[in-house]
Amino acid sequence: MTNHFVARAPGRVNLIGDHTDYTGGLVLPMTIDRWTVIEGSHGESTITLTSADEPDPVSITLPVENPAAAEPRWGRYVAGVAAEIGVTAIPIVGHVTTTIPVGAGLSSSAALEVAAALALGFDGTAADLAQLARRAEHRASGVPCGIMDQLCIAAGVADHALLIDCHTLEIEAVPVPHNADVIVQFVAHRTLAGSEYAQRVAECERAERLIGPLRLATLADVRTIDDPLIQRRARHVVSENQRVRDFAVALRTNDLATAGRLMLESHHSLRDDYETSTPAINEAVRQMCATPGVYGARMTGGGFGGCIVALTAPGTTTTGWVVRAVDGATIDRT
Repeated sequence: MTNHFVARAPGRVNLIGDHTDYTGGLVLPMTIDRWTVIEGSHGESTITLTSADEPDPVSITLPVENPAAAEPRWGRYVAGVAAEIGVTAIPIVGHVTTTIPVGAGLSSSAALEVAAALALGFDGTAADLAQLARRAEHRASGVPCGIMDQLCIAAGVADHALLIDCHTLEIEAVPVPHNADVIVQFVAHRTLAGSEYAQRVAECERAERLIGPLRLATLADVRTIDDPLIQRRARHVVSENQRVRDFAVALRTNDLATAGRLMLESHHSLRDDYETSTPAINEAVRQMCATPGVYGARMTGGGFGGCIVALTAPGTTTTGWVVRAVDGATIDRT
């Protein structure tokens, strides 16, 4: 018996339900068959990691007091996890590899956080793992993200998307129809740190001070908001929650045409009411939807660049790649 370990965490793509998680709303993401892997062994007093994609290694002294001060910057996500685990974090020496494109909006940072938590000795439920990783991201990056990414990655189910209530953390696995492909197409690099993501969170908080929790609000409630900008932000969130419900029904009944229409409606809402899309993303969605065999497409993730996701007939010719849902994060120890 040795102390060798391999921690694996998949990326994720969100089929529908963006910018709803941090108000406790509904989302419907799925894991993808691309992974971040940390392989290594127990160390003595520090976390020491090298990366196949980063020139500088990470060396983190335990216990961690200030994760945001860790250098290089990619090590801050690991430092944030170690800080959240606290005194029980296991020192490790390891190497990080990933097949998740960094800056594509496919949750490379969340996958690193979840894999790091498992490697550092976290042992608990998927919900607890996700909440720890979310807190770690807040501390590491300052981005006030919701819990969708971390929970999808921790709790993924092969061949299924996850209908997640981000208020209760209740999860329902929804089968992805076998007669459809999910296509991801990279458009432009993006990062949420320094973007208007935090501003959108603050705008939703302003809306909730006026009409209460957006997860419980109606479009009639939204129309009572006098500020046009805050009304648009709230309208996106409230209408998106309903689209998630309708999309889950469409997948369960194999109504791919309706599912595609809802994806495009979601994109238009993110473009017009939430203003998180870009001209390049909009054009990519337009071209994808003009392709024979495509039911629908939308931007995916936090926005301001990244990827689009499409639902298509099998074998449809596009410039993206087909992804499939896989099981969530795991660790093997030998």
